[in-house]
Amino acid sequence: MPNEQKISNGVNKKIIIGIITLILLGMVMIIAKNNNQQPNLNVTNKTANKTQEQNAKKPADKLEVLLFYSTQRCISCITIGKFASETINEYFQSELRDGKIKFREINIDLPENKDLAHKFQASGSSLFINAITDGKDSINQDTNVWRLISNENQFKNYLKDKLNNLLGK
Repeated sequence: MPNEQKISNGVNKKIIIGIITLILLGMVMIIAKNNNQQPNLNVTNKTANKTQEQNAKKPADKLEVLLFYSTQRCISCITIGKFASETINEYFQSELRDGKIKFREINIDLPENKDLAHKFQASGSSLFINAITDGKDSINQDTNVWRLISNENQFKNYLKDKLNNLLGK
């Protein structure tokens, strides 16, 4: 009788371990599938732009596009600065001349930039757009740009469309 009980306990343990293994394997597969899915950025961007348009009562008088970074910059941070600068210089020449758009890259590690970094609540590399209407700031961090750095055209079209929407164009 004691041997039968040991065998039964051993079988029960194996069944339980098998069930737990299957559950864990299923969870890993679900997580891997979700991580591999790329969002449809065109739909995401259009939705974000429409939401911003609906929330905006009137076009911004001015835009500040600020790229905050640390002294040690990775290639992604450098790329975002390059693409943002090129987009603004390529598509918004008159707005730059008129002071309607300002683009700056700001090292948050420098003491003279601490107040500005604090105002925007920037830590590390980040792109912020401040739409100023009637003298009031509307500061938003744009995290979508990080998903677009592997495609220069998508990045530039996204940022151009976003800035045009904020300007009421």
